[in-house]
Amino acid sequence: MKILVTGAAGFIGSKLMYLLSQRGDTVIGIDNLNDYYDVRLKIGRLREYGFNNIELSDIEYNIPIKNDLYPNCSFIKLSIDDKESLDNLFEVEKFDKVMNLAAQAGVRYSITNPYSYLQSNIVGFLNLLEACRNYNVKHLIFASSSSVYGMNSKVPYNEEDKVDSPVSLYAASKKSNELMAHSYSKLYGIAMSGLRYFTVYGPWGRPDMAPMLFANAISKDEEIKVFNNGNLSRDFTYIDDIIEGTIRVIDSIPVATECPNEVAYKIYNIGCSTPVKLMDFINEIEQALGKEAKKIYLPMQQGDVYQTYADTSKLEHELNYKPKVNLHEGITKFIEWYKSDKNPLK
Repeated sequence: MKILVTGAAGFIGSKLMYLLSQRGDTVIGIDNLNDYYDVRLKIGRLREYGFNNIELSDIEYNIPIKNDLYPNCSFIKLSIDDKESLDNLFEVEKFDKVMNLAAQAGVRYSITNPYSYLQSNIVGFLNLLEACRNYNVKHLIFASSSSVYGMNSKVPYNEEDKVDSPVSLYAASKKSNELMAHSYSKLYGIAMSGLRYFTVYGPWGRPDMAPMLFANAISKDEEIKVFNNGNLSRDFTYIDDIIEGTIRVIDSIPVATECPNEVAYKIYNIGCSTPVKLMDFINEIEQALGKEAKKIYLPMQQGDVYQTYADTSKLEHELNYKPKVNLHEGITKFIEWYKSDKNPLK
């Protein structure tokens, strides 16, 4: 298969691009390498996954760079909101499938920088939908988010639950992606699969997420912020389990006759289905680092939710997905990487 992976320098995208290439798919990864967080981490991921000598200063916009390990893999600095360049790429490459992981991330950042979310998460996604329609892509798989469940108090979250009460613009943009994808599947017969990712952690994770923030602060004897006085829980899911579930969905094309209203469209939760209390999560990081955290207890953050909890039974029954990495094992691996020379932000 020839697969386009967008957001290919991201936490999920970089490793996914590598593993798809490793198994023999022809993969082109694109990413705009924006500075929402330290670009050194994005470049470090690309080096880790086969672009051995890549330097930010050497990357030219819209010019492919070959992977040093797998000639069937290449990376291009390109933004999904650049419609002309995106259309040219689709016309030349003739992709079988598209995995969209490109998005402006971050729930709290969406409160202070709303316009960046509309440009990337709405306009950019529309550009991908149009490219898939115009260049006969068979299957679009796209990243949604557990944040779409918003103020839903029923747990565990099930794909059939209503998702009409978002608490951030980020969540609203992801819900919009689901609606847009459904309409394009109905109108043009393109198979669509949406992935509602729950909290992902592990080596090479984002520096604005809790695991990296906590590890960094504890290591430097700085205070960590514990919101809602620690009364939070999250469905923390290790990166390898997330990748495994994603690949299973990439390999399974929805069939219209097997879907509601005969629209070739499916939504899946991808999580661990074992929510962890925030204080237990912090304790695991403390033990792995061998240091106790200095904690500041604060009220709930704007745009945040009390708990996330994935019902993954649909993915388990249909695609035999089952997370394997428990929290202790996952945190141990994360801290080993965090303390190693591979971490460019150490």
